[in-house]
Amino acid sequence: MDQARTEPTLSGPRGLRRLLAKDPLESDLSRRRFRHRGAQSRTVFTRSERSYVFGYNAVMSQEAEKVEEIPEDQRPFAYEGAAAACTMLDLLTLTRGRRLHELLAGPAQHHRHAAYLGAGRAYALLRLRPVWGARRAHPLLRWLAVDGFGFQWSLSRADRMVGERTMPDLLTRAHCAVFDQGLGRLLWYHEGGAPDDVSARIGGYAIPRRADLWSGVGFAAAYTGGAEAHELWWLTERAGADGFRAYLAQGCAFAVAARLRSGELPDHTAQAAPILAGAGPEEAASWTDRALIALGHEAHTHEDFQRWQSQIRGSWTRRHHY
Repeated sequence: MDQARTEPTLSGPRGLRRLLAKDPLESDLSRRRFRHRGAQSRTVFTRSERSYVFGYNAVMSQEAEKVEEIPEDQRPFAYEGAAAACTMLDLLTLTRGRRLHELLAGPAQHHRHAAYLGAGRAYALLRLRPVWGARRAHPLLRWLAVDGFGFQWSLSRADRMVGERTMPDLLTRAHCAVFDQGLGRLLWYHEGGAPDDVSARIGGYAIPRRADLWSGVGFAAAYTGGAEAHELWWLTERAGADGFRAYLAQGCAFAVAARLRSGELPDHTAQAAPILAGAGPEEAASWTDRALIALGHEAHTHEDFQRWQSQIRGSWTRRHHY
C-alpha cells in the first residue's frame, strides 16, 4: 500500500508550532546514506519514518486525532511521532509533561511503548538528557525514553555513532545500556535489515555493548520488519555465534508485546516471533507480562528495568533448555 495515498491532509501548524514542524522528506533515509538493498526494505523503513513524521506534524497542527485515520500497522510509529511533538512542546513551554500525559491517557493509551520511544526522540532533538516526572510516567516503560533517545541521537549523527562508535557525554552510566538498545534499532535501519551487514556492524563495537545492540536489533526486526523469513533465521545464527541469542529473543518479545497491545498483529511480527523468540506471539508477549508482575508495583529503577529484561531472557532460556 502506498502510504502517501492514505495519509489524511493536515491543515498546517501556526506560530511556534510551524517553526517546529518537520519536512516529510526527513523520512527518506536514503538522504542519510543508509543502505538500501531493495525496494521492499526501503519501503518498510521509509513508511515507518514517514508515519512518525505524520504523527509529529499532526500534533503540531493540533489534529492528533487524524493519526487514527492512517493504516493500523503504521499507527504505533505515528503515535511515536505524536509523543515526540508533545514532549517537544512540553519542554519548550515548561508544562511539566502535560501534553504527553494527556496523549498517554487518551488516544495513545494502547501505544505506550511507542509513546515513550517518541518522548526520548524529542529529548535527543533538543540535546537534553531524558528526564521525567514520576507521577506522569509508567515506572518501567519510561526507560524506553532512553531507547528512543538512543535511536534519534544516532539517526541524527549516524556517521559518528555508527562509524566512530562514540557515546554521548551527557548520559549517565545507567542510561548507556538502554541507549545502546536504541542504537541497535538504528543499526537495523542503517543496514537495511541485512543480517550479515547488521552483524558486521555490531562486531565493530566493544563486547560489553553488543548484548544491548542485539536486543535493539531484535526489537526492530520484529516491530518494524524489513527482512524475509530466511534472513531472520540467519540473523538468529549470527546472534548466537556472537553469544547473544537470548538478547535477540528478548528484544523480539518486547516488540511482540508492544504490537499486541497496539492492535492487530502485523504479518511481519507474527512471522518474526517463532523465529527470533522461538515461540508464538502470545507466548513471547506473556514472558514480558510475567516478568513485570514478578517485579512488583514498586519497580522503577534502571536496575529494575534490567531485571525485567533479564527475566524475559530467562523465559526464553527455559523454553529452549539452554
